[in-house]
Amino acid sequence: MKTVSIITVNYNQSYITEQLLASVYANNRYAATEIIVVDNASKDNPVPVWQVQYPDITFIRSETNLGFAGGNNLGVKEASGDYLFFVNNDTEFTQELVESLVAIMDENPGVGMVSPKIRYFDQPTVLQYAGFTNMNYYTMRNRCIGQFEVDNGQYNNNTGPTGYIHGAAMMVRRDAIVKAGLMAENFFLYYEEMDWNDHIKRAGYQVWLEPKALIYHKESVSVGRVSGLKEYFMNRNRLLFIRRNAPSALTIMIFYNYFIWVVTPRNIINYLRKGNKGFSALLLRAIWWNLTHDKNSTNLGYPLN
Repeated sequence: MKTVSIITVNYNQSYITEQLLASVYANNRYAATEIIVVDNASKDNPVPVWQVQYPDITFIRSETNLGFAGGNNLGVKEASGDYLFFVNNDTEFTQELVESLVAIMDENPGVGMVSPKIRYFDQPTVLQYAGFTNMNYYTMRNRCIGQFEVDNGQYNNNTGPTGYIHGAAMMVRRDAIVKAGLMAENFFLYYEEMDWNDHIKRAGYQVWLEPKALIYHKESVSVGRVSGLKEYFMNRNRLLFIRRNAPSALTIMIFYNYFIWVVTPRNIINYLRKGNKGFSALLLRAIWWNLTHDKNSTNLGYPLN
């Protein structure tokens, strides 16, 4: 029986994380499971209380905020599982979730990553994710399949390869991590799982969807639906992703022109229309970072404190 390490990262959302843990205990019946919670330098440190409340869970406290990738990578270093199941702390488990994903891994050794079907927690019949189309590297666009549709089982037979996993819930084969490496920590927030997805594909593995497995997602709890932090990293990392994964220098050049002459004016107009003060400057800062920093630079270009 293969072992599974469930890994999640908490950042100033201890109550949300406790709801996740309660859902894991209530629904997970896969015996060979360990749970790892990484606290990413939350202002209030909940780890001592958690260690008493949940003595069978591994808790790790980082004294600096390492971002999504860095926090999860800390969990990887402590994990013993054959399969590592990365879940956002704002998700909630359903029955057979882990078993269904493990079955995919067990039966298909060429699969390096697999995600379940995702529904919105506050609209429990509505889909957020039932797979992704492949990336258009010229525009850095792809489509989330099924998003905002009522789930009537229309994608339940789509088990198999997909363009991308979903970072809110992704099971990854340890061997794939060994070959492709850990998530790139210089993304800090957003696009790191898509970057990892491409690196694991290039390491020779497939990426699958298993729609018979289901998880619920509360979405954007830690960052918020609209914030300067989110806007900066979404733009910065969109450019960074292309720099790290586009198939050629020509592709990168075409994308840069598209981003500067199409995306940038459109976004600035939207910021002004919606009254998002300071967002235009953050967009320009995101572009400038990519023009002046190496694609592996650990300088985030954004004050986190």
